[in-house]
Amino acid sequence: MKLSIQSFIAGIVMGAIFSLLNLPIPAPPNLAGIMGIVGIFIGFLIINQFNKARGKTENSS
Repeated sequence: MKLSIQSFIAGIVMGAIFSLLNLPIPAPPNLAGIMGIVGIFIGFLIINQFNKARGKTENSS
């Protein structure tokens, strides 16, 4: 949880810096883009859980 909070704060600081320097943000500027990123992450988690249930790890073939 601590890492998540630190990452969130770092993101806010970086967003503020980008805004102050009038730079485009390196993230999707709308909800649809953000939901796409969240979807990718959730898909990754689902496949990892599926592989764990089957006893398969990332390093095994």
